[in-house]
Amino acid sequence: MKNLRILGLLLSTMILTLASCNDDDIVVDVPPGDGEDEPTAFVGAVYAMTNGDGQVPGTNVQGPNVIISYGRNADGTLTPIGPVNTGGNGGDYDGGEGLDPLISAYALTKTDDNENLLAVNAGSNTITSFNIQDDFSLETAGNPQPTGAIGPNSIAVSARTADGVKGIVYVSNITRQEFLAQGEPAQQGTVTGFWLLEDGSLSAIAGSTRNLANRPSAVQFSPDGNWLVVASINSGAAALASGSEDELVVYAVNADGTLSANQVAAATSTLRGNTEGRNLPSAIGFQIVGDNYVVVTEAREFQPDGTPPAFPALQDGSVSTWQIQGDGSLTPITLDVRSGEGNTGRTACWLDFTADGNTFFVSNAIEAGLASYSFNNGAVSLLDQSAALGTGTGGADNGPEAFASTEGWIDMWISEDGQYLYQLYGLDGTIGIYRVNGQTLDFIGEESGNLPDTNTQGIVAI
Repeated sequence: MKNLRILGLLLSTMILTLASCNDDDIVVDVPPGDGEDEPTAFVGAVYAMTNGDGQVPGTNVQGPNVIISYGRNADGTLTPIGPVNTGGNGGDYDGGEGLDPLISAYALTKTDDNENLLAVNAGSNTITSFNIQDDFSLETAGNPQPTGAIGPNSIAVSARTADGVKGIVYVSNITRQEFLAQGEPAQQGTVTGFWLLEDGSLSAIAGSTRNLANRPSAVQFSPDGNWLVVASINSGAAALASGSEDELVVYAVNADGTLSANQVAAATSTLRGNTEGRNLPSAIGFQIVGDNYVVVTEAREFQPDGTPPAFPALQDGSVSTWQIQGDGSLTPITLDVRSGEGNTGRTACWLDFTADGNTFFVSNAIEAGLASYSFNNGAVSLLDQSAALGTGTGGADNGPEAFASTEGWIDMWISEDGQYLYQLYGLDGTIGIYRVNGQTLDFIGEESGNLPDTNTQGIVAI
């Protein structure tokens, strides 16, 4: 861990203003010091990404990407440090309402040693690496790197010991050119790899790109580094040329940083045409924890016959779990553990675990709330559908006005010390702050005024 003391706040207020989407301003207000030379101590930091500053008409491209950095105080509150450009543009692939524009998790991620932050530039088809400084500010490490496909939306990083190399990075891309015009139900993406060098820069791994049969939403390494898992949001979609029903796919990671030529395993919790009339899983957030347990959040959007979703057809979301075996195969443990009843938990999309690993929280975007789950060697059960609640559209209202009446809780991250959960409000430009109290949450406050009201994606806490 780096030195956790900032070198000192500015002696006078500094306001940095960036143009954002919808002509809102991003304002970072650094409070003045008290005239003394003693530095202010931050115990950590939080980073959130704007995903552009307004859509280019007729395209999926947004303006320049910006990351807002915050110092994390001992009481969990946040102090803005400043913005930094990623060197690339944001993108919009969610249909235009500005909530969860990349339909993904881990658009922003970090290394386990807290030395590097990595970000996607979905409108530029690049990724950017930063070195995290002792004062928690960010310094760009090398040039943004092209990903070779369209709409990078999720990044995974795993430590890898080699001369001049500190890690291996894989990024998922939403689609390939031949599927771009067909939209979300038919899109098929890619994954591609990079070396994370000791200076924090990225170097492409030759021959690492693999074509996917689905539209990816998130990518993660297993804790042992042997496997790369990719989640899909359109598994079982009737429009898929591949016909794939794979919610998750597993690749073996080779010593040279490439992946196995083909997926070694795949799984889904719900097949097309199931007799229960259950919607198909749109897996978004997931984590691989402990003894290679894969814990997946599932929005239930595509209908049982694989046709695209419509609001009256949305169902309660869920969590499913598998374990990766020694040959890479996936053994199911608990499947389709619902996050609500009667369409009150429709968009279970992101999750994070408490420090002890016994509990995790799942955010529901439309409902603007967090559900809590227990975890025991892969077995999960719902503890509290309403562990935290904001302003959302509760009940069974599935109308299109749902997006106009919710804060849109999307990405979240629990701080490195396990004490605080930071929740990004995707339709309010706000970060909600909660103290983690065992299996419950205590509301601390909110940080606002620095992010745009829409088109944000990605949050990291250290």
